[in-house]
Amino acid sequence: MAGPADEVIDLYSRRAADWDADRGRDLTTEKPWLDAFVAHVPMGGQVLDLGCGSGEPVARYLIEQGRAVTGVDSSAGAVSLCRERFPDHDWIVGDMRGLDLGRAFDGLIAWHSSFHLTRDDQRALFGVFARHLRPGGVLMFTSGDQDGEIVGQWRGEPLFHASLSSAEYRQRLEETGFEILDHVVGDYGRGGVTVWLARLGDGRMGE
Repeated sequence: MAGPADEVIDLYSRRAADWDADRGRDLTTEKPWLDAFVAHVPMGGQVLDLGCGSGEPVARYLIEQGRAVTGVDSSAGAVSLCRERFPDHDWIVGDMRGLDLGRAFDGLIAWHSSFHLTRDDQRALFGVFARHLRPGGVLMFTSGDQDGEIVGQWRGEPLFHASLSSAEYRQRLEETGFEILDHVVGDYGRGGVTVWLARLGDGRMGE
């Protein structure tokens, strides 16, 4: 039987314009982390944005910092907005689960996106991360800070979130060949986000 986790794609697809209207453009909380990420991506480097939404404000900031962005999102409406706003970059309607673009990037970001997947889907996502990064490429994603699932509300509709434990995120990063560069649980000085910043080792590209 379908549950809230199965409805996330449909929700964002139906209500892409509403989500874009609600998404704040102020980068007060994100900017320090985005700057830390960009510092590891060369000027003109290629960034994969998983769950790019409408491209505002995260992809816009990366583009303004001189990086080339390829965005993937399951919402066709959101991707359409990206294509209108940033026609010189690549935007793909697709599901991050099992994604294989046949390309490797200098950086990969999944900001407030992968935590909409079930825990099992998140476990499988580390292989997706690794196969889309060049050796030495940098990964940044947000997560919860405790193992479990929660169904919140957005504009009167259920919205699913899930998280592994911090220990399991760390274990799976290391098993996939990542070196953790920075990790903060509940960075309450910058919006209360839990963030992981890691680099793929030179000796392993992942499965």
